[in-house]
Amino acid sequence: MAGLTRKAPVGAHYGLRDWLAQRVSALVLLAYLLVVGVSLVVAGHLDYDGWYSVFAPQPMKLFTVIAVLALAYHAWIGVRDIWMDYIGSTALRLALHVATLLWLLYCVVWSVKILWSI
Repeated sequence: MAGLTRKAPVGAHYGLRDWLAQRVSALVLLAYLLVVGVSLVVAGHLDYDGWYSVFAPQPMKLFTVIAVLALAYHAWIGVRDIWMDYIGSTALRLALHVATLLWLLYCVVWSVKILWSI
């Protein structure tokens, strides 16, 4: 095999963990949407009391928090990859990463605050 060079395996499967995490978070979100959809259909009338009856029980609150965390992590992986692929400046990319993380953290805290105030 003269003339063929072998690539060093350093960094092999580097993105596999993030790829898998994004797929798992998507499955969590799909399960959550199915549960919420069925719950809303069963609740019937969708006024305040109907929505309250769906989201007030502790298991639904817990599942909603898990779904919000899955959504934030899913979004982080996607947006981080966009910044890494399309932003050449290291300083700008770092600033965008920090801004994205802070925004996602704010959204998670805000969502949990709203949910647990029910």
